[in-house]
Amino acid sequence: MRIWGPTAIVVVWLLMAVLGPWLPLAPNHIELEHILAGPGSGALLGFDDLGRSLWDRVVVGAQFSFFVSLLVVSISLSAGTLIGASSAYLGGWVDHVIVRIIDIFLAFPGILLAIALAGLLGPGLSNIVIALSIVGWVGFARLARAQVLSLRHREHVQAAQMLGAGPLRIIVRHLLPLIMAPLIVEATFAIAGIVIAEAGLSFLGLGIQPPTPSWGSMIRDGSRYMLVSPHMVLVPGIALILVVLAVNLLGDRLRDRMDIRLRERK
Repeated sequence: MRIWGPTAIVVVWLLMAVLGPWLPLAPNHIELEHILAGPGSGALLGFDDLGRSLWDRVVVGAQFSFFVSLLVVSISLSAGTLIGASSAYLGGWVDHVIVRIIDIFLAFPGILLAIALAGLLGPGLSNIVIALSIVGWVGFARLARAQVLSLRHREHVQAAQMLGAGPLRIIVRHLLPLIMAPLIVEATFAIAGIVIAEAGLSFLGLGIQPPTPSWGSMIRDGSRYMLVSPHMVLVPGIALILVVLAVNLLGDRLRDRMDIRLRERK
């Protein structure tokens, strides 16, 4: 039963992202008489320092956090899996070069590298996706490489080689289906990481630019009014915490369900 809570939170996040464009939202509508007003004073979650509805802005922020995380994870998963699997299967100097590149990326904290890239590329939604994708592929590549190294000498792979199948066909048809389970679990945890990273970049002013709302920029703007209007920080902050926690809990449950050895013990 404990899984229903995280599932409900993720479903609400998904509904906000998908149905948000069709909801009657006005995230940039200003009501001067409601500046810094708390929850219940004409809006479900209160108003910010410009008199804008926090509910409307949280919903729009959920849309951006969802689609940024989905797009970045999709790009990182595709690129990282292909690079890592090719590295392990081809071996030789190709594997050596790719491993060195992965080591270079892993030598730097991911969030610091993303901040540096976002600073070089400039603020904006597309640049966030590019910066986080450049950082995100490494984890998938390392995992895919480790999985393929343990599978490339199996009988069905060697049989495909003897029948004349090319490297790309073997990787796509015979190796990828066997390594997708751990990659899916990794992708689940990556979604939570990207949500935090996007909020962090927006908090620093390197992400989505005003007046477009982002949870990170909402927290930054609200921090100046923490003593008089704490709801400006608490509303987007709690939304961010709940989504990240729920996605991580679902990732843990998914990992347990896909772990064959754990199921055999039970």
